[in-house]
Amino acid sequence: MANTNMGKTITAKAQNKKAFGLKLKIFKDKKTNFYVGLGITAFFLLITIVGYFWTPYNPNAMDVDAKYSAMSFTHLFGCDNFGRDIFSRVVSGLGTTFFVGLGTVLIGGLVGIIIGAICGYFGGLVDEIGMRIMDALYAFPSLLLALVFVSLLGSGKYQVIIALGIAFIPSFSRIVRAEYMRCRDLDYVKSARLFGASHFRVIFVHILPNITPVLVSSAIIGFNNAVLAEAGLSFLGIGVQPPDASLGEMLSSAQSFLFSTPWYALCPGIVMIIMILGVSLMAEGVE
Repeated sequence: MANTNMGKTITAKAQNKKAFGLKLKIFKDKKTNFYVGLGITAFFLLITIVGYFWTPYNPNAMDVDAKYSAMSFTHLFGCDNFGRDIFSRVVSGLGTTFFVGLGTVLIGGLVGIIIGAICGYFGGLVDEIGMRIMDALYAFPSLLLALVFVSLLGSGKYQVIIALGIAFIPSFSRIVRAEYMRCRDLDYVKSARLFGASHFRVIFVHILPNITPVLVSSAIIGFNNAVLAEAGLSFLGIGVQPPDASLGEMLSSAQSFLFSTPWYALCPGIVMIIMILGVSLMAEGVE
């Protein structure tokens, strides 16, 4: 029995990594990874909160005289082709990017947890039907599936959140299903059933808290993938729409000015890389 449970645990962890496909290891100590990642993420989150109330310039204000201005003390990241301050737009875009990432994880995670929990706990025909539907969705790459839903729902940050949330449901459901299959025959679950606990109570009160570490790790990695997917959709021009700023939208707008105004693409691109690095290190530390 012990070997069986250990094997299921290893399978669940492998499925977790396969589902989201993001693994990063810089420091040998996982705690170091976590705290460094937490510090980076907290820094960007603080900038986002401050930027909600104040930015050096109006992110959407145009200044013809400042068009293509290089990086300086007046404009830390320079200005774009409309004379808008890139630093202010990056700060504003961070808020949009965080919002899209969190909204995607919330939708995909909640629905995925419910489907995975029911399928993993009950098994049998319920599991067969539920997982075949998830397998059908999982057969399509998340970005391609999101493209389909965005084309149906339209462009905009709320449509992107819904589209990516739906696309991420299969990944969360498969991870949760594997954990519930591992836990449903453990002693504490059997004891809860013997004491007359309902299926609802066993699923959400007894088992769910015990798989929290896996859920947290999956949510963090899912957030990173949502940020990258949003950037991809915005880069294709069907994500967050101007004049709203997001890191992906700024990269899309900057692609025509890579040689004439390189800071236009480099600044939001570097910010996105560092932010993703921080979240990835957090995920590595949680595992």
